Amino acid sequence: MEQTNNKKYKPKTHHNHHNHNPSYHHYNHQNLFNLHHHHHHQYLFHHSNTTGFNFFNNQNIYPYSSPSPPLLPLPPPYAAAGPPVFTTKPQFHKPTWKQSHKKAIEVIPTTINLSMAIKKDDLKPIKDSPPQPPSSPPPSPPLTVAFRPDSGGTEGTIIPLLANHFLVKFNPLQQIYHYDVEISPKPSKEVARFIKESITQEKPTVFSGGKPSFDGRRSLFSSIKFEKDRLELFINIPVQMGSQPISESRDENEEKMKLYRVNIKVVSNLNGRDLSKYLSKEKKDLNSLPQDYLQALDVVLRENPLRECTPLGRSLYSNALGGAKDIGGGAIGRRGFFQSLRPTQQGLALNVDLTVTAFHESIGVIPYLQKRLAFLNDLDEKKTRGLTVDEKKEVEKALKNVKVFVSHRETIQRYKVHCLTDETTEDLWFRDRDGVNLWVVSYFKEQYNYDIQYRNLPCLQTSRRRPCYLPMELCVVCDGQKFLGKLSDEQTSKILKLGCQKPRERKAIIDGVMAGPFGPSSGHQAEEFDLHVSKQMTKLNGRILRPPKLKLGDGGEVRDLFPSRHDRQWNFSGSQVFEGTRIGRWALISFGGTPEQKSNIPKFINQLTHKCQQLGIFLNRQTVIKPQFESMQLLNNVGLLETKIKKIQKLANNNLQLLICVMEKKHKGYADLKRLGETSIGVMSQCCLYQNLARLSSQFLANLAIKINAKIGGCTVALYTSLPAQIPRVLTLDEPVMFMGADVTHPHPLDDFSPSVAAVVGSVNWPAANKYVSKMRSQTHRQEIIEDLSSMVEEILHDFVRELSKLPKRLIFFRDGVSETQFQKVLQDELQAIRVGCSRFTSYNPQITFVVVQKRHHTRLFRAETVVSDENIPPGTVVDSVITHPKEFDFYLCSHWGVKGTSRPTHYHVLRDENEFTSDEFQKLVYNLCFTYVKCTKPVSLVPPCYYAHLAAYRGRLYLDRSGGLSGFTRGCPPKTAPLPKVLENVKNLMFYC
Repeated sequence: MEQTNNKKYKPKTHHNHHNHNPSYHHYNHQNLFNLHHHHHHQYLFHHSNTTGFNFFNNQNIYPYSSPSPPLLPLPPPYAAAGPPVFTTKPQFHKPTWKQSHKKAIEVIPTTINLSMAIKKDDLKPIKDSPPQPPSSPPPSPPLTVAFRPDSGGTEGTIIPLLANHFLVKFNPLQQIYHYDVEISPKPSKEVARFIKESITQEKPTVFSGGKPSFDGRRSLFSSIKFEKDRLELFINIPVQMGSQPISESRDENEEKMKLYRVNIKVVSNLNGRDLSKYLSKEKKDLNSLPQDYLQALDVVLRENPLRECTPLGRSLYSNALGGAKDIGGGAIGRRGFFQSLRPTQQGLALNVDLTVTAFHESIGVIPYLQKRLAFLNDLDEKKTRGLTVDEKKEVEKALKNVKVFVSHRETIQRYKVHCLTDETTEDLWFRDRDGVNLWVVSYFKEQYNYDIQYRNLPCLQTSRRRPCYLPMELCVVCDGQKFLGKLSDEQTSKILKLGCQKPRERKAIIDGVMAGPFGPSSGHQAEEFDLHVSKQMTKLNGRILRPPKLKLGDGGEVRDLFPSRHDRQWNFSGSQVFEGTRIGRWALISFGGTPEQKSNIPKFINQLTHKCQQLGIFLNRQTVIKPQFESMQLLNNVGLLETKIKKIQKLANNNLQLLICVMEKKHKGYADLKRLGETSIGVMSQCCLYQNLARLSSQFLANLAIKINAKIGGCTVALYTSLPAQIPRVLTLDEPVMFMGADVTHPHPLDDFSPSVAAVVGSVNWPAANKYVSKMRSQTHRQEIIEDLSSMVEEILHDFVRELSKLPKRLIFFRDGVSETQFQKVLQDELQAIRVGCSRFTSYNPQITFVVVQKRHHTRLFRAETVVSDENIPPGTVVDSVITHPKEFDFYLCSHWGVKGTSRPTHYHVLRDENEFTSDEFQKLVYNLCFTYVKCTKPVSLVPPCYYAHLAAYRGRLYLDRSGGLSGFTRGCPPKTAPLPKVLENVKNLMFYC
């Protein structure tokens, strides 16, 4: 609130007198200006010679001398007094102000004076690359992405499939005119689209009778060239009050309008010849994908869905896909659909898939907080209670950046929560238009006849520089906002269930979207731009690769195993792990648990050691000290936890190989336990929950045993026929190969400052290639390119030499988590970094294959049977034709068996291949590696180097989250990246991150 020196109203905090000018009133600053000058504009419009286009000077349209607005909402003269009514807005429908009476909309088009020549610069694309300074050296030419080495693979059994790609036929000669749209004052995307629709309906001559498509930002695409290359027009948009349009019978003084200026100028003229050439099966020319034309078509196909759906990223959400499901904690789950144009071997295709996302529930802020924060459950009974310091922090965290609207008056105004006020509502006051100081509580009683109930709660503050204060009980969470908070295990389970459809149901939903009234091909836009979108999924043939023969141990002897089950899962069935370890010195510590649960510990130790013995792993039946029983509270105190573990380590003569930790439930102290053990004390740990000890199933014990074995340096399984024997043309026994995996994990979406964590792993045994060392680094916040890759590669190469006494002849580098828009930069920067790391060894220049691995894509494959099966495609299904890239070396491989929902194949895109693999060779290599993952007895969905890199990056994130991710941060300057604590020598060469 704006403050004065009046001691009677002395606030608890101090604010700047001049900058404290928020929009906490009936209308925002711009609205007040428009209302104040509304009749003046109408006079200009109606009393100018409007027999054609008119041009108004900006000074007439936007005088900037306006009085400071009041800080609290003024009651409208027609507002009825009474308590507010909490109502949620109709969900996922067009806002009611869009259905305004047409007479309320005024479009006043004008053009630049024809004598004013259009400058050449005005016709350039919006984003021009800055010119290179004369002194800078010319940039090195970008590396070209690898072409497909052949016409695709041939090995495997043919399986007919359907893919959720829909063929899009376009006319290469169809001209698309790209216009730049600038609207001021800058509106939201929703309002911008409404302005465009209003112009199309009210003044179709502006667009020369065409129906252009608009992205809601700056780009407008038309199939018809406008008569003028530049247009300037003004449009009045009614500011509606509540759910009903402004009544025509209302007094003119009460009609609320907002004026926007719209500048439109031509940017470029596009056609589809380059895209047609790119998609052709002609020679492998080096022309790049014409992104501008592809972007235009993408905007065209999103135009109609956007009329009825709520956009979120590349997806659109609608209640027509199954409504909303309450997942608890103030969140609801909603279904939507993803759509994106992709260049493929069959031509241009539209990828459409079902998506599910959590949204904030649109309810009052107080009931919303009660759902999210258990400590507020007593608010209804204790309306006079306030918030403690810790509680206030939690409330502020829950509401940060959430948009709300007020319920005590009718308005379309939306506010984004910035923080909470320092004062309670009872202690807040403000100065009204007349300079009179008013208490917030008194104001609402006098103007709205409403008694503030929760007077000891703070208000919501909506801005830092120009704050406006809103009492919590009068605010409602806006609908359609993605829930950015961390979902609980229960919420995650519910949201996954909402999106977990068997293949038949998922296909039916996608087909329904394509045939529905808001699908990509609905409306008239496709026809307007001469597009034809198929409503049938793409038919193609995949191939089922043969699984590799595996080898296990059998009392020191090798025993072979062929995964013959339909899901390719296997079990030990009398066999043992390929390489078992010996664990003589270990201890057990318990956190929490009931007396009954604790009584199971001796039985657990006995059965675990027995299971280890069966699997060829030696785990001493006697712990170095008797089991330690501690409360869960110990996990809350890092200092005491460290002291306890150090004491156990000391009792084991500082040579403890393993610490098994049994917990009553999941706890954030898990991160401290791992960080302390691996970076401070040097103890490997394995955690499990008491609930699993109640049954002590053979499966649980076996899983625990192979995890322990892998961490201590053992090996679960190996390929019976070595990789050199399977791919002799490229791989040999005496020329070792190192498989590397890399991933970057970023902080939570609501975290604006914490570092990202990069991890790189590398195999250090050949030809088995199933033991990996890891390197982790923190780096710049949300930086995707791995900053210290050269050093990490160098360190891993040293580890490789330590194990095999020679450097690898070939490097196969699998890079996870990269989107297609980043391919070129990742290849350019990270391939160079790998070479720099290798150059630190004399005359060392290995052949490198650089592969991007994508799991977060939306291509799904279904069995193409007469009746769509509810059974997923089998493990080993590979697709490298029809829906893959028209020229580049990529393929989809489903290496796992999908137990729940619909399987998602992994997309492998080879960006560089100096080893010159054929399609069959590289696909076989990747599929074989998927059987060597150390933690389970089935092939995994992701090539293991990427899996391990992901786990290592997550472990680094745990280190940061519990040790503090920032150092020296001050607002206004970028945060300094805190380094990760170093993993100790006796731990770092083991697979501790598994």
